[in-house]
Amino acid sequence: MTRVPSAAPLASWAGRCPGNTESAGKRRRGQTTKGSQYLRTALVEAAWAATRAQGTFLAATYDRLVKRMGKKKALVAVAHGMVRVVYPLLGRRVGYTDLGSEYVTQHQVEQQRQRLVKKLEALGVKVTLEEVGQAA
Repeated sequence: MTRVPSAAPLASWAGRCPGNTESAGKRRRGQTTKGSQYLRTALVEAAWAATRAQGTFLAATYDRLVKRMGKKKALVAVAHGMVRVVYPLLGRRVGYTDLGSEYVTQHQVEQQRQRLVKKLEALGVKVTLEEVGQAA
């Protein structure tokens, strides 16, 4: 792993790096990089298997992305995520610890609160946040 400085060049070499197209200051999605045909295929197959597992971080990520991207683009995004996860695992020679499906929802709770407060304030509503105990 010393030949690759970070996970981003590894994803590019593997052909799972997202492309982008820019024209007139607008950024659009582009095709993924070419990379190794066999490695790309293996990553997509592994991503299919990972998305079928119940209660895993990758499956929850796929479920979140498929709503706005479609099945195949979300699958490529999960394969890209797998490459980014594999890089430190191979470099440090440690095992994979799954974060679980709840991590996706719990991780962004604070950002979601701030975003919703800004939306309400933009509508002219004064908002005061107060923590509520666990519902019964």
